[in-house]
Amino acid sequence: MAQFPIQRMRRLREHPTMRRMTQETRLSPSDFIYPLFVTHGRNVKQEVSAMPGVHQISLDHLIHEVEEVAELGIPAVLLFGIPAKKDGVGTEAYETNGIVQEAIRVVKQASPETLVITDVCLCEYTDHGHCGIVAGGTVDNDQTLDLLGQMAVSHAEAGADIVAPSAMMDGQVGAIRAALDRAGFKNTSIMGYSAKYASGFYGPFRVAADSAPQFGDRRGYQMDSSNVRQAMREIEQDIEEGADMIMVKPALAYLDVISKAKERFDYPLAAYNVSGEYSMVKAAAENEWIDGQRVAMEILTAIKRAGADMVITYHAKEASGWLRANGRS
Repeated sequence: MAQFPIQRMRRLREHPTMRRMTQETRLSPSDFIYPLFVTHGRNVKQEVSAMPGVHQISLDHLIHEVEEVAELGIPAVLLFGIPAKKDGVGTEAYETNGIVQEAIRVVKQASPETLVITDVCLCEYTDHGHCGIVAGGTVDNDQTLDLLGQMAVSHAEAGADIVAPSAMMDGQVGAIRAALDRAGFKNTSIMGYSAKYASGFYGPFRVAADSAPQFGDRRGYQMDSSNVRQAMREIEQDIEEGADMIMVKPALAYLDVISKAKERFDYPLAAYNVSGEYSMVKAAAENEWIDGQRVAMEILTAIKRAGADMVITYHAKEASGWLRANGRS
């Protein structure tokens, strides 16, 4: 193999056009999924204190938000709901006129081509903040499965294209697939939150969704951050139960897990660039410690380079705008 000075790697970096031509990983708005927090009421657009640029919005504002997302070329949104009331079994999560169910209808009317993905979990809807039914001081896995199935069916009835179970209950994908099929929604896809870690990066999201646990934590059902082999087992189990897409969450601190999942499984792979990852960039940029745009794009590129086919990110709108400004949309 030729060595320096014959081989000069800098030749491929000298000019901007050359760098673009030899770029190995490319970002596009079509790679992004944009999370949205929807709430009851009218004319509500409340910025989340821990997430600059992210808002809780009412359905009237959702119309404009979805139109903007579509215009930017972002193909899908992921809906989270803030209910009017909470109780021990998360009743509004599976009500026909629940906030997410209503939001699905609004999105589909405003932008029929936009794919609607819905989070299937009880944490936002329960008064205790856990992801399932609490019995005897712990989350009861099997009791929770039936409610997750009901929730997924109610989303499909409202028009959701993809349901995304994030509760990390054993058997949740299989239970939801069976419930959807029984209800006649054989073509509704499932995106499994297959490898979802118990992470400190979720803090700002819990402010946005008002979903912090009222006692204990979620380490009894979300994954230990030190484990990667177990993540592969979780992903494999979701696939066997009928998941159409798989996910790793969070993304930035788990690039190795994304990479291993991509190498091992020939399945569409999503990665969630979560709230804490977003808020760190925003806070550092606000203090002028970093170039926020440059760092955000570097992070998103790293997630895709690791193997993600889809990136769920709060940066989706601004990143799509940056790509368009640079002629890369």
